[in-house]
Amino acid sequence: MKFDKVTLELQSRVAILTLNDPNTLNALDTAMLNGLTQALTHVAAPGTGARCLLLTGAGRGFCSGANLADQDGSGGSLDREDLGARLESHYHPILRQFRTLQMPIVVAVNGPAVGIGMSFALLGDMSFAARSAYFSQGFRHIGLVPDGGSTWLLPRLVGLARAKELSFLGEKLTAEKAFEWGLINRLCDDDVLLDDAMTCARNLADGPTVSLGLTRKLYAETLDNTYEQQLDLERRSQTQAGRTKDFVEGVTAFLEKRAPRFKGE
Repeated sequence: MKFDKVTLELQSRVAILTLNDPNTLNALDTAMLNGLTQALTHVAAPGTGARCLLLTGAGRGFCSGANLADQDGSGGSLDREDLGARLESHYHPILRQFRTLQMPIVVAVNGPAVGIGMSFALLGDMSFAARSAYFSQGFRHIGLVPDGGSTWLLPRLVGLARAKELSFLGEKLTAEKAFEWGLINRLCDDDVLLDDAMTCARNLADGPTVSLGLTRKLYAETLDNTYEQQLDLERRSQTQAGRTKDFVEGVTAFLEKRAPRFKGE
């Protein structure tokens, strides 16, 4: 299924969402943002059969950030544009779509992830990166501040000191160093990146995806909640998970000493 500069394919209940403008290393422009909105809306719709999302990029790059030739989406003058307003109208709705998606997200970073492209690379519940990939907070090089939620994500993933280092210096962070820092979950040889990421995505898609979706929400809110608030959220989430058919199947399979057959219900 093709959208503007984005492709969407369903395999084994995994929705494979690919940023598809390899000539720009998948730089985000208005057309691609519109395509992402449409693709994510399709993935989230009931009846599509998707139970896990895998996000990657076409060609040699994951995402080189915002397309500077399309900053205002209409060819207007950059010095007259309210870039903050553009973030809120074009980028933030998509970031919120990813964050509220009720299924696990796997990200396969196959090349450079720069600027807001790095923010997209950090959206996964499980993140894989090819050895040749790298990350960069490139905002300082064009006189901008970090965006795409990176100032919220990075301190929580690698600590405040390293987050500041990435943003203030704008240096490349190799995939190997990103793995050492805990920024990604798996470091892969380039030729097996998608296979490894897809194996993980299939595993998640075959799992109890209602409870996995609730687990996403628990971890998304944990660092902003007090201990008591998180206990209450766990209680409410467990009530919901305990009413699923997958919970019944999981317990039944355990008692029968067989592998569970989850349906995401």
